[in-house]
Amino acid sequence: MFYLFHARSSGSLFVLLAFAVTLLLGTRCPAQERGVLTLDASIALPGVKGRIDHLSVDLKGERLFVAAVENHSVEVIDLKAGRRVHTIADLPEPQGVLYEPSSNRLFVACALDGSVRIFDASTFEEVATAKFPDDADNLRYDPHSQRVIVGFAGAKQLRNRGEGSGGLGFIDLNGKIAAEIVVDAHPESFQVEQNGTRVFVNVPDKKEVQVFDTVRRASIYRWPLTVEDNFPLALDEAHHRALVGCWQPPLLLVFDTEDGKLMGSTAIAGKSDDLFYDAARGRVYVLTSAGFLEVLQQKDTDHYERTARFPTPPGTQTGLFVPEWSKLFAAVRRQGQENAEIRIYRAH
Repeated sequence: MFYLFHARSSGSLFVLLAFAVTLLLGTRCPAQERGVLTLDASIALPGVKGRIDHLSVDLKGERLFVAAVENHSVEVIDLKAGRRVHTIADLPEPQGVLYEPSSNRLFVACALDGSVRIFDASTFEEVATAKFPDDADNLRYDPHSQRVIVGFAGAKQLRNRGEGSGGLGFIDLNGKIAAEIVVDAHPESFQVEQNGTRVFVNVPDKKEVQVFDTVRRASIYRWPLTVEDNFPLALDEAHHRALVGCWQPPLLLVFDTEDGKLMGSTAIAGKSDDLFYDAARGRVYVLTSAGFLEVLQQKDTDHYERTARFPTPPGTQTGLFVPEWSKLFAAVRRQGQENAEIRIYRAH
């Protein structure tokens, strides 16, 4: 067994060897099994330009919310009607979006001014704003504190920023900032335990996964990485595993959440901003910029094997998996004269 806390040289060798082996073994992929995913529908987003970031869903109302970051808008899609029904425009680079059902409010994290803007999800009137230093990004709901958590500020390679601390901000449903956790640099994807009080945070500028206690607001662990650009992250809570996607080299890494040991790795097609664990089927869905949606099947707790690879337009690296519906939504940016769209896949 190889562990994360080996010396840097041996850790790097292990990861690179694992990448080479899994890439070679994964070059042959089974035919696109219709029994894995089927493309049910595509919903066009005319006029939406540039990169699309994260998504959220209103389960009861069957609506999808799409953060069109470079279009400076949030697009609202009625999934029953299969069309866009509203646009929230003139937002300063919306990156994260989260629908909170008990309040029927929509939280939108904006990069340019660090604000989290809160809207009534029926009228789409802005009802409150929470302000952070800079670069508000991912949003998650914490079931324990019943607050929304936002990752913000800090150094960020994509913006060529200098060093600086970031944080996780806790916002109540009325937009009041209730607490903060200091993070060493910009937090990318983070996930909150549903059956515990920890939050797992990707911090790529530090080449670490940092783990905090959401009740004590205290640091618990730091897991240093020997690869770079750890952006997406998902949890397999039943097996005490964290699934971390890295860009250089492109890998899915599997960590034991109890002690931070690196338990396994699998090559993926390319850069990803979103990957999702499907607990009902023991799968991981990886959306990559390289033009593939990949399906990795869990062989055992620590090992995955690519079982399907579906072509997608370049840059399709964000989306949302909704386990209640067994549906995966993939955000496709505009390609030349082809409209941006949301592709809807059904898992089988």
